[in-house]
Amino acid sequence: MTLRRHFWQIVLLIACLGQQLISLRGSGTTLDLTHAVVVSPPTFSEPENKAVSMLIEEIEKRTQIRLARSATPPDPSEPSIQIQRAAVPSVGREGYSVAVVGKTVSVTADDARGVLFGIGHLLRTLRLTKGSIVTPGTLNIATSPKYALRGHQLGYRPKTNSYDGWTLSMWEQYIRDLAVFGTNSIELIPPRSDDAAESPHFPLPQIDTMIGMSRICDGYGLDVWIWYPAMDENYADPKTVEFALNEWGEVFRKLPRVDAVFVPGGDPGHTQPKILMALLEKQTANLHRYHPKATMWVAPQSFSEEWMNEFLDIVRTQPKWLTGIVYGPQTRLPLPQLRAAIPKRFPLRHYPDITHSRHCQFPVPNWDTAFALTEGRETINPRPHQMATIFRLLQPHTIGFIAYSEGCNDDVNKVIWSRLGWNPEADVGEILREYSRYFIGSRYEESFAQGLLGLERNWVGQAATNQTINATLELLQSLEHSASPEDLLNWRFQQALYRAYYDAYVRSRLNYETGLENQAIERLREAPRTGAMVAMRAAEVVLDKAVTERISQDWRARVFELGEGLYQSIRMQLSVAKYKAIAVGRGANLDTLDFPLNNRLWLKEQFKDLCQPMEEKERLRRIDLIVNWKNPGPGGFYDDLGKVAQQPHLVRGSGFEVDPQFLESSHITTATPNEGLLAPLSEDRTLAEMGPMPWGPFSWWDLAETYFDAPLKMHYAGLDSRAQYRVRIVYVGGNMQALIRLQADDRLEVHPLVKKEMRSMEFDIPHEATADGELTLTWRQGPGSRGAGRGTQVAEVWLMRK
Repeated sequence: MTLRRHFWQIVLLIACLGQQLISLRGSGTTLDLTHAVVVSPPTFSEPENKAVSMLIEEIEKRTQIRLARSATPPDPSEPSIQIQRAAVPSVGREGYSVAVVGKTVSVTADDARGVLFGIGHLLRTLRLTKGSIVTPGTLNIATSPKYALRGHQLGYRPKTNSYDGWTLSMWEQYIRDLAVFGTNSIELIPPRSDDAAESPHFPLPQIDTMIGMSRICDGYGLDVWIWYPAMDENYADPKTVEFALNEWGEVFRKLPRVDAVFVPGGDPGHTQPKILMALLEKQTANLHRYHPKATMWVAPQSFSEEWMNEFLDIVRTQPKWLTGIVYGPQTRLPLPQLRAAIPKRFPLRHYPDITHSRHCQFPVPNWDTAFALTEGRETINPRPHQMATIFRLLQPHTIGFIAYSEGCNDDVNKVIWSRLGWNPEADVGEILREYSRYFIGSRYEESFAQGLLGLERNWVGQAATNQTINATLELLQSLEHSASPEDLLNWRFQQALYRAYYDAYVRSRLNYETGLENQAIERLREAPRTGAMVAMRAAEVVLDKAVTERISQDWRARVFELGEGLYQSIRMQLSVAKYKAIAVGRGANLDTLDFPLNNRLWLKEQFKDLCQPMEEKERLRRIDLIVNWKNPGPGGFYDDLGKVAQQPHLVRGSGFEVDPQFLESSHITTATPNEGLLAPLSEDRTLAEMGPMPWGPFSWWDLAETYFDAPLKMHYAGLDSRAQYRVRIVYVGGNMQALIRLQADDRLEVHPLVKKEMRSMEFDIPHEATADGELTLTWRQGPGSRGAGRGTQVAEVWLMRK
């Protein structure tokens, strides 16, 4: 055992002892409920009885004690948990009180949901271990939720990275878990969406599972929403409308409970607002045939500027059939602006993307390229403090949220949103302690919470120098080594371990492969002395050590073991080949675990080309270009815009803390499959099966971008006012079809709107722009863009003196 591990065990012990002292100070005494009776009236409704059963069953799972249930209280000298319906002063809908008086814990609520959430609060508070049930003796709280809508989308479809393998019993457990933390709504997805028709993991047909999930939610008294995209080709065609009415109507008819339907305007679907809204008026009447009180909601997602204006004009007529507006990903207006633009009578619901880490509504800020390329868009992503920032900035403009999810990879984020939806001022650390205590175990209350915080910090700053990554692994390894077999089978425990090992392995490989590339470049620098062919062979031998002499193989092996464990425990499909994930880019990051983290593949492509017949002088010239790739020449400047440490001239804007959607700020992201550079990531192939590729240098794999009409800017100072400058640019990004324009000082054209090309492009800078010794470069894409709005994307910039 290393000295460092001893250090972490001491820190962990101190933290746990401190937490116990805090708990004892806060509670004063404890009440032993090991032999308690659960008391509830015989007049309880089905949801209330479900809640009481949940209490008894969840306690039994953790303690092996099944508490007796009675309709009459025991003698006051005997411990009891009494659940009752009664008015609670100063508590609103869904609220409750939980209090300890003598040997009785009372959960009191004025409505059925209050009973459910009061029991959830008690479960989160109890200290449950095998053979023991204990609660703080001075527990006394009365509370109700801040936001009326607190939900999550749970889509049983192939695109998700786990959900398509879940049985109805697994769904009930997960819905129950969410309810314990205050979730009151679940959003389902119909059998036909932007997805494959079948999954090899389906235990039941989609419609059967959808019916079952609707019934489960109804049993607990939770609202059922449907996310229903309008994807047909032409809703101006009466036959298409008739087909859609019949198709949707069949789904509405079969579901035992539907409270609301939400139709996104895009992502997927792309119908002009006036035609879409006419369809939805008919679908609302269709919905009311089977669910008379259900409501209809719509989101202006993916609209161009023209379509957004048309949509707002329609909404301002206040159509009676429409209940509310949803703010989701790919909405070109910031949320406060949309709220101001629509009539007050329409409530605004949030549809936040809490499941993705890049190319999404709330990307991880400044995410290191090594993680972005390996872990991918749908990795296990606890982001507790970042989620709290997003929530507190945007949620006040809405009535609440139903969050977008593609699987259980975002489980921690769901709990953060649910708890903040109840109390926006709740302490994030305390939420994580509740999460750890309830899902992992009382003895992990502080330590596992610290591990989750460590996983978030792993993604802050440059991976190469982030010491938190190894420290987080050591912390979670200490829990792993002392864990029981039951703990090791817990999928939430497995997820945290998987991420910790994955992060540490990627960081180790990044530093190793960076060192190998530096050595290879030194071999190439010797080419004028050794000859080009000798230098290239020597460089290639060094580069190939990334494969022939792999590093940290014990960590890599553990990642694969945990991947298998997660498939067995929760059906996470972390590989296309091994677990039949739908695509590598859909959370299957075992297939990208060894993705190259240096220029090895690009350099080998260059070497292959340089081995063709040519004069030695030409080979040496081209090797010199490789070696000096980033050199802008005397008096010049170079920025690699995809790397925080190498973009001194990028104007970042207000950034994540103020603008987490980056609608008005620049941010770092990676290239995407569209432009060919990353095509294998979207295919059902592993790295070994990719074959020949037009590999670009590693500096092309990440970039800076802005969304929609926001400009991307760079600013230079200290220029030679007498010199003439030229700019070299590499345009790489997710939308290579987008047109892009460059201006100097926001008034002088450097180049007009042009189509981006995956190569460097050079342009003269008007001398007028640099005559004062400063220069601002401003890029804009073509105005009024639709879809995700990703088009202003720049990977590298050289400003060179002519």
